[in-house]
Amino acid sequence: MIGSGFAGISAASFMARAGWDVTVLEKHNMAGGRARKFEEAGFTFDMGPSWYWMPDVFEKYFNSFGKSVADYYDLKRLDPSYRVWWPAEQMDIPADYNKMKDLFESIEKGSGEKLESFLKEAAFKYDVGINKLVQKPGRSLTEFIDADLAKGLLKLDVFTSMKKHVGKFFRNPKLRQLMEFPVLFLGALPEKIPALYSLMNYADIKLGTWYPKGGMHEVVSGMQRLAEELGVKFEFNKEVHQLEIDNGKVKKVIVSNTGVANLFLEYEADVIIGAADYHFIESKLLPAQSRSYKEAYWETRVMAPSCLIYYVGINKKLKNIRHHNLFFDTDFQQHGKEIYETKEWPVDPLFYVSATSVTDDTVAPEGNENLFFLVPVAAGLKGDTEELRNEYFEKLLDRFEKQTGEQIKNFIVFKRSYSVSDFVHDYNAFKGNAYGLANTLTQTAILKPSLKSKKISNLYYTGQLTVPGPGVPPSLISGEVVAREILKEFNS
Repeated sequence: MIGSGFAGISAASFMARAGWDVTVLEKHNMAGGRARKFEEAGFTFDMGPSWYWMPDVFEKYFNSFGKSVADYYDLKRLDPSYRVWWPAEQMDIPADYNKMKDLFESIEKGSGEKLESFLKEAAFKYDVGINKLVQKPGRSLTEFIDADLAKGLLKLDVFTSMKKHVGKFFRNPKLRQLMEFPVLFLGALPEKIPALYSLMNYADIKLGTWYPKGGMHEVVSGMQRLAEELGVKFEFNKEVHQLEIDNGKVKKVIVSNTGVANLFLEYEADVIIGAADYHFIESKLLPAQSRSYKEAYWETRVMAPSCLIYYVGINKKLKNIRHHNLFFDTDFQQHGKEIYETKEWPVDPLFYVSATSVTDDTVAPEGNENLFFLVPVAAGLKGDTEELRNEYFEKLLDRFEKQTGEQIKNFIVFKRSYSVSDFVHDYNAFKGNAYGLANTLTQTAILKPSLKSKKISNLYYTGQLTVPGPGVPPSLISGEVVAREILKEFNS
């Protein structure tokens, strides 16, 4: 196994459950991939994912091994789920569904009942999407010859855009933005994302927003402990440099100890699962004749966004923020175009702030606050300099202070930035993407890069550049799906 992100640990665990001897090779000194953490000045920062949605997917994952989430970490449902900052007001999104309907009704008469209708459709999509569609390995159209899928095809809205679908139910711009925002990270504007993904609204509103005490890395730690209980071996600080091919199979995996010059190790295995960046494995670890896809193919792929992130510690407590804060105080449409169409650094971006210390007193020193600022930006951007990052940080701080009425500039005791070039350096991420391949209609299921190499008989892939797509829950499922395919082929 190459890589120990969510998909990698998932695949390793399912393989070990089936009796295989599994070794995970990880470049970094800890598991998690993009979901690593770091500690500095008394603060504990999650480096990547910060939203815990779809709790049923996590529970089902642990249940697969006779365990439950509660065996490994503590969960708390957030209420309010998050706060939205508009240009002239703020809005808390309640966890209670009836209060959510009342909120909608207060903004647009009749929208409470329309929300009910919208979510009834979204519940069907969630059930079919999570329990059927994302479970498909995407290797043949015959996988979709399914009576239930056929009967419900129109209800899945795969040929209607998210924007058009939301517009059928709601007129108010704020309500539309609320319903469209969850798809922002899927890799295209709402007018180009299939309305199937209203399933994310169901996850948001009905299933809720949760927080694992200690941070998202606690989920990684729990999965790692479970994997080790199953017999999985993790080898950290092991960077893969080459896959040696013989007669159409990976014969050896050539690895170095990170930071140790000219010290290379060799591993042999019956099956290799690539849970690192798919493009990197293809273009850097394999010889040209062994690659499934040419570089021209990758250049035509639509990528989900990258990010500009700031990890910030301040030595004061804030009164006017929530755990999750969405700053929609600028033009939603303009920022979307800068990410997905013009692909340039945004002029006046929307941004998100996570303040885990509002919920969890273990992630910051007493009386301090742990802040995580995130701006979605286009993958592949050039000019990711320290100067540019500092300019954006000043802009974000100005808007944060204006909107919240909270002064933080003079209270910063720690700051670290992270963006496109770091994603490339740390994760070999294609074009510095943070979320993988966009979930557009033309990049769905069999139209995604295959989970099995077309040239190498014992090389498979998992993660957010193959099926089912970006996000933490899909990554858990991706690991299970690839393990199922390997076991089907090798144990039959």
